[in-house]
Amino acid sequence: MTTLTVDTPHGPARAELHCAPEGRAGLLLGHGAGGGVGAPDLVAATRGATAAGVHVALVEQPYRVAGRRAPAPAAQLDTAWLTVVERLSHEWFHELPLVFGGRSSGARVACRTSEEGLAVAVLCLAFPVHPPGRPEKSRMAELDGVTVPTLVVQGESDPFGMPGPGSHREIVVMPGDHSLKRDAKGLSRTVEEWLGRILRPLD
Repeated sequence: MTTLTVDTPHGPARAELHCAPEGRAGLLLGHGAGGGVGAPDLVAATRGATAAGVHVALVEQPYRVAGRRAPAPAAQLDTAWLTVVERLSHEWFHELPLVFGGRSSGARVACRTSEEGLAVAVLCLAFPVHPPGRPEKSRMAELDGVTVPTLVVQGESDPFGMPGPGSHREIVVMPGDHSLKRDAKGLSRTVEEWLGRILRPLD
C-alpha cells in the first residue's frame, strides 16, 4: 500500500493506493460524508477490485484530511476529486481506463464527475437516494445523469432509499442497511464479477 498526498484548490487530499498485479484499470473510491476510507464496504470493494486485476485508490477528501467531520460543499468535493483523478491518471494509472466510485456521499461525487473525468463506469455503494424520512428530497438526478455502466449496491433496509432501475444501471440488493457491512464477502464477489464483466471489452 502507498499513500499519496495531492494538493487541491481546497487543501490537501490523500489517496491510499492498493495495486493489483495485472493493473487492467484504476478504480477511485470516495468515502461517505462523515466516515473515512476504512469503511467496511470500501474495504470489501477494494478486495474485490484487486482480485479482478484493478488498481484501487481510496480517496480522502481535504475536509477529512484536515480533521473536519462536516463535509465540504458539493462543488468543492467535485473539484478536489477531479484534481486527484488528474494526478493519479498521469502518475499511477497512465493510459488505464478509470472507474469512479464511492459510498454514500462519495458515490454522489463519482456520479457527478463521471463525464468530466472520462470514467468508463461508476460503482455506487449505498447511494443516498434521499435523506432518511425525506423522499421528496431526491438525488436520483445525479444517478440518472450517468451515461456509462453503473453498479449500485444497496442495503435492503437502507433508510436513504432504494434507487429505481435505469439505463446502463444494475442494482444489487444486499442484506443490511446503509453501512453494507453484513455481507463483506458477498460485496467483494459482486464487485469482482461486475468489474471483470464491464472491463472485458476494454482489455
